[in-house]
Formats: sequence, structure tokens, C-alpha cells
Amino acid sequence: MTNLDAYWPEILDVVRQKVPQQTFNTWFLPLFPENSENGDLKVGCPNHFFMDWFSEHHLTALNEAGSVYFGKNTLFCLKVEEKKEQTNFLDKLNENTDPKPETQQDPVPDPKPNRPLNPGFNTAETSPSAQVIPTPSPVTPNNLNPDYNFQNFVVGSGTDLAFAAATAIANNPGSHFNPLFVHGGTGLGKTHLMQAIGNEIARQRPDRRICYVTAEHFMNDLIGSIRDNRTPEFKLKYRSMDVLLVDDVAFLAGKESTQEEFFHTFNALYDQKKQIVLTSDRSPKEIATLEERLRSRFEWGLITDIQAPNLETRIAILKRKIEVNHIYITDEVVSYIAENVTDNIRRLEGALIRLLAFASLTGREISLEMASEVLSSFFQGHSTGPVKIANVMEVVSETMDVTVDQLKSKRRTQDLARARQIAMNLAREMTGASLNQIGRAFGNRDHSTVSYACQKIQADMDKDPRFRGVVRNMMDKIRNQQ
Repeated sequence: MTNLDAYWPEILDVVRQKVPQQTFNTWFLPLFPENSENGDLKVGCPNHFFMDWFSEHHLTALNEAGSVYFGKNTLFCLKVEEKKEQTNFLDKLNENTDPKPETQQDPVPDPKPNRPLNPGFNTAETSPSAQVIPTPSPVTPNNLNPDYNFQNFVVGSGTDLAFAAATAIANNPGSHFNPLFVHGGTGLGKTHLMQAIGNEIARQRPDRRICYVTAEHFMNDLIGSIRDNRTPEFKLKYRSMDVLLVDDVAFLAGKESTQEEFFHTFNALYDQKKQIVLTSDRSPKEIATLEERLRSRFEWGLITDIQAPNLETRIAILKRKIEVNHIYITDEVVSYIAENVTDNIRRLEGALIRLLAFASLTGREISLEMASEVLSSFFQGHSTGPVKIANVMEVVSETMDVTVDQLKSKRRTQDLARARQIAMNLAREMTGASLNQIGRAFGNRDHSTVSYACQKIQADMDKDPRFRGVVRNMMDKIRNQQ
């Protein structure tokens, strides 16, 4: 039993039959058997966070699988191999790729002499002067936040697939999952995960050109290049990248010229097998007024979402922050914060910072009583206030190009009826008003009219992702008014 290498594949087969496939890929494949001289069954983990999480959530399943395989009670011992801690532990997700980083084979940065001067360009669209533009020097990831890395990203049930895909991409950029499209609500870790990919690629392959940019910055850069007559430089800048990370691509919706340029940039990089990573607050199908050809390209690779963290994950995030800052806070205070902030990691961290700042300034010990005193106003100040039917009418009328008076009128043109139904549905979803109350607000209509409108809009949202995206945009605007 000391030569665990010989038994490891069979033990994993037992585990595979007992846990979901995604759990197996994310938490069991990264493990590796360790040599042992005293008969202990030592299993290596890629890093300390992985070991802590696996020990708490999955070690029991591994021990049970070992007991089934060996026919007697078996306990595995977890260990972090320091020299392997920084390596990607999801190589097996990319079995057909070479797991060795290129920089290990050739430590001298590759000047890429065969790289075309204007990669991805159509020669018909470039001027002769563009041909003398020098190839840009290797780009360092100075626009990446070094604090955004895989080691301090807390993985939970709502982020495990996105995390697994991100780490696989960081180890073999451009090989699989290209593009990677990560979507989810505000403050859930999309930017952290995206920049972690860039930082890890930069660490493994320092000669790679990496660009992190928001969609808004991409658009502003394009506008500036047109204004200053430097479009060729703009194209060369983005199309010569090895890794392009674009945050908040939903910003491109409705901006036709920017979408056109991004479409050609995307094609140029994709054809060269360069890695593209995109984030958005909604899936490609839910981004209204996005060109179909661009939408289809966003769907070529892997689309995965990031969901709001559950209570256990929120507690783990707080404890990680506490550990990094070398402070002590009781579990009851951590639980108090985690129970009151449920939907946004940034707010979770903001509550902790506020508490630490108060304790530092006053010299008081952090207790549950003090946390309640300091954070009660913070929780209340960030809670969404009551939505009124008038707020709904205002946003819908502005979005649908009608007036509030028209929503209340008896007119029944197709466009107006549609806007009225959307407003009724949103009023029902967001205000808590009764059908009769909503009907009275919309020109003394019967409650059955409101009920039909709600059912009709909900059915259309279920069938049409684009329409669902339009309605959700309105919901966001209504909430932002509060």
C-alpha cells in the first residue's frame, strides 16, 4: 500500500462513481499520490486553500473510496508540495495538450520573428503607411491587479466550474475553452477570475502579450484612434495580443461601430489561436442589441456563470480576508456579517473593512455587540428601498419611448399595449402591490387584465432570451433609482 501510484487510478474510479462529474473534475483530478517511506497514504494538493477546502468537504468521500478499494478502513493524509503549489492543478482537463509551459523549454523570450506585421489585417483595408509600423515590444501585464490571483480566490458551489475552466486556460491558453465567457451579477468575482488568468499566464509565460481592458475602454480607445488618425496602431495593438481579457462586454450592446471593430479583432485573435476571455453581467443571449454574428462567436467556446455565494462560501471569503490581514475575529462576528450580506462579495469585504477601521480608530476589541453597532447602518444603507409603481412607470416609459400618461390611458396600439404589459409585470414583481392596486394605477383596469399581462410577459421572457435581457435592463434601472 506504500506505492500509492499503482492504486491511484482505481481509487479515483471508485470516487468517480460516488460524486458528481463536475465535483470529480474540480476537486479529485488535481490530487496526486505522494511517495511514502513509512506506509502512510499521502496525497498531494496544489495549494493550501485547496487542501483546507478538500479536507472539510471531500476528504470523507476519498477515505470511503479507499476503504472500498482496500477492503479495510483507510485514511488519507493531505499534503501541499511547495514546488507544485503554484502550478495549475487542472492539467487533466486538457489531456490532449502539452502541460509543460513553453518557458520551461525555452527560457529566452521568443521574439516571434514570423509574426505578421499587422496580424489579422485585411491588406485591402490598411494603408501603405501602416506597413512601416514597428511590431510592438512584448507587453507586461502592468494593467493587471497582482492581488487578483487563483490562490486568494475562494471557490464555492457557484464558482467551481468557472474556476476550473479559468485555471485550465491559464495553463494552456488558446487550446480549449476559447473564448471563455463568464457571466454573473455585480461583485461576484468575474473580474478577479479574469485577471487571475492573466496573472498566471504572465507568471508561466513572461514573453506573452497580455491585455486586460474594459469594453468601455476599448470603445474609447477606438474613438481616440479615429480622431487622431491612428487606426492602424489601434488594430495592431489589440490584434497582436496573445491573451485578450475584455471586461463587461454587455457595454458593447447598441454600439455598432465598436461592435464592428471588436468583431474583426475577435476573428483575428481566434484564427491565430490566441486566448480570449470575456465577462458580462448576463449571458450572450440576454444582451439586447448585440449583433448576431458577435453573439454567435461569444458562444463558440465555454459559457459559464458565477452565482451569488452561499453562506458557507461567504464565511470562507471573510475568513480568508481575516487570515491575510493577520487579525482575529470571532466566528460569531464572521457569521453575523455573512448572514447580512448575501448577494455581493464587494459589500461583504466592505463590511469587514468598515469594522476593522472602526476598531483601529477606537482601540476597541471586535465583538458581536460592536459589530452590530457599527454595521447596522451599513446594512440598512445598502438595502434596496421600496419600489413604487411610479418608479416602474417612469423607467418603462423612458425605455419604450412612451409617456406615463399613455401607460394610464385607454389607448391600445400594439407598442403601447406591450409597454403597459411590461410595466404591469415589473410592478407586480418589484413593488409587492396587489393586482387591484396595480390595475387602479394603470387607469382603473381590472385585476384580470393585470394578471394576463404578467403571465404574457413572463411567458415571453421564458421563450426569448433577448427580450428577457431588455426587461432585466429595466429592472436594473428601477433598482438604481432607489
